[in-house]
Amino acid sequence: MDHAAHHCLRLDPDVREDARRRLLSVRGHVEGVLRMLEDESIYCVDVLKQIKAIDGALAKVGDVVLRSHLRSHVVSAQQRGDVPEIVDELMEVLKYR
Repeated sequence: MDHAAHHCLRLDPDVREDARRRLLSVRGHVEGVLRMLEDESIYCVDVLKQIKAIDGALAKVGDVVLRSHLRSHVVSAQQRGDVPEIVDELMEVLKYR
């Protein structure tokens, strides 16, 4: 079996762009939190709220990529004959979610 055939980022261009836009937004939020940390007048809870928003935004990016993976790789695992490998990969990834 050719592992390289299914170990690539096969994101639909729209999905790829959506993930890219979301990550650019996350980057902006992280930069904002960094600026907040430089300002001694910023309340800790406000920083925590922004960090929580960043967590949520990153989770959405993960969801977009996971959904694409499910569509591109998981649904065709039986045909390729690599179900055990795909299941192991997903179990590894999902333990961090």
